[in-house]
Amino acid sequence: MPWLSTLMAVPVLGAVGVSLVKSDKLAKQLALAVSLVVLALTVVLAVQFQPASETRFQFAEVYDWIPRFGVHYGVGVDGIALVLIALSAVLVPIVILASWHDADGSGGETRLSEASPKLVAAPPKRSVKTYFALLLVLEAMMIGVFAATDVFLFYVFFEAMLIPMYFMIGSYGGAQRSYAAVKFLLYSLFGGLLMLVAVIALYVVAGKNTFMFPELIAAVQDPTTQKWLFAGFFIAFAVKAPLWPFHTWLPDAAAQAPAGAAVLLVGVLDKVGTYGMLRFCLELFPEASKFFTPLVIVLAVVGIVYGAIVAIGQTDMKRLIAYTSISHFGFIALGVFAMTTNAGAGATLYMVNHGFSTGALFLIAGFLIYRRGSSRIADYGGVQKVAPLLAGTFLIAGLSGLSLPGLSTFVSEFMVLLGTYQRYPVPAIIATSGVVLAAVYVLWMYQRMMTGAPKEPAYAVAGSPGETISSEETVSSEEAVASKKPALSLPDLNRREIFVVAPLVAVLLVLGFYPKPVLDVINPAVDKTLSSINLEQPKPAVADQKGAGQ
Repeated sequence: MPWLSTLMAVPVLGAVGVSLVKSDKLAKQLALAVSLVVLALTVVLAVQFQPASETRFQFAEVYDWIPRFGVHYGVGVDGIALVLIALSAVLVPIVILASWHDADGSGGETRLSEASPKLVAAPPKRSVKTYFALLLVLEAMMIGVFAATDVFLFYVFFEAMLIPMYFMIGSYGGAQRSYAAVKFLLYSLFGGLLMLVAVIALYVVAGKNTFMFPELIAAVQDPTTQKWLFAGFFIAFAVKAPLWPFHTWLPDAAAQAPAGAAVLLVGVLDKVGTYGMLRFCLELFPEASKFFTPLVIVLAVVGIVYGAIVAIGQTDMKRLIAYTSISHFGFIALGVFAMTTNAGAGATLYMVNHGFSTGALFLIAGFLIYRRGSSRIADYGGVQKVAPLLAGTFLIAGLSGLSLPGLSTFVSEFMVLLGTYQRYPVPAIIATSGVVLAAVYVLWMYQRMMTGAPKEPAYAVAGSPGETISSEETVSSEEAVASKKPALSLPDLNRREIFVVAPLVAVLLVLGFYPKPVLDVINPAVDKTLSSINLEQPKPAVADQKGAGQ
């Protein structure tokens, strides 16, 4: 059975079906059902995967696409690609369920702008069917980009992912959605064009008449040529990740995107950048990777510290979460270019854990914004007294973000720092400061938003206290103030939202205490990746038992 093609075809066909149904409610239900089918197929695929197999890419499919230029439809997965496809398959149904009302808004809803406490109009009502169809198309693109074993096909998926995300930000986002969507698109296209030039040059220089990745590994021997090609690939991946200083598009895009789109943007799409560094940069250009390693490590360490410090000063919770992700991407890039097995496996596991951790933070932030109409931290306070379940899940997600022992990100961050210290002790020690700073921005945000006396917003929305009102019942800010009705309290998580958050919390806890099943899949793939670099792995110093006894 062509498993990977099926995984991509199901959401695409589902998107067509969603766009054709007449009822918005039916469109949502169909989208959720399709995403659950993809998840079930992914589980079956994962069960059949054999980590210890000598075959590099399993479930491989290779068909001629453009024979004249050696372009193939080539897909297959190793352990690294499999866990990232699984991450996508798990997050999409959660995002669909969390985004049940994201496209139901109307111009009458109120939402605070970032620059001013004044109320501004939220996006007008858009097509519900289009929104959920875009989510399914995006899922197909995400699976394709991780499964591609043809470099040209990878580039096609790499660029195609931009289209559904651009429309989700630009049509369904916040007050500055157009600016954020265009900035996201321009940055990504710039990086993509550099990569296209490098892909074409790789094809010409390698002289293999093929774009298949296994045949292009270390095909370019000239050191100078490797450096130029590495630069083209790396800058594209650094923009996508994003790695400091290519990061400036992310805070705007994440802050303006709907919560569900922000989860997929930061939780999955940005992982394509760090995945590309590990998959393509190291293996296609091993000597150039060694040459540029000191520079990349400096950028990664700066990103870790910079992202954490800037996050502390944020007044908007979505922008704060975005800056924390910049710090986390620094850890992942550090693990990739430390080029040790511990750091490489830790970086791959970090990609997965960060997707769940940041996904939980963005979704809970979206629930808060839906209730209060504001993303400003100052507009919240005392939430744990009126909505303890909401505050509790926010705390767990936040503690995962600061890598608390017992939660999943601790394992991956520890492995990255340990593996980096084996080869580059000074950068590892400096990077550890990011752990301390993470405690500051997470706990301070929680203290301001969740503790203290319950704080009502500076404006009121007509309705009874504790009542969750639908988009049809919202009113403009002027009408709300004129009505002099009680301000809307923050209701706790409802049943649908509990079903959204519970799987994420469960994953954070399970992988925090027992990451072995995932690491068993990742480790053989990382070992094969690093073996192509011909770099001796550092061995831990073990004291002589006899000498130690004396």
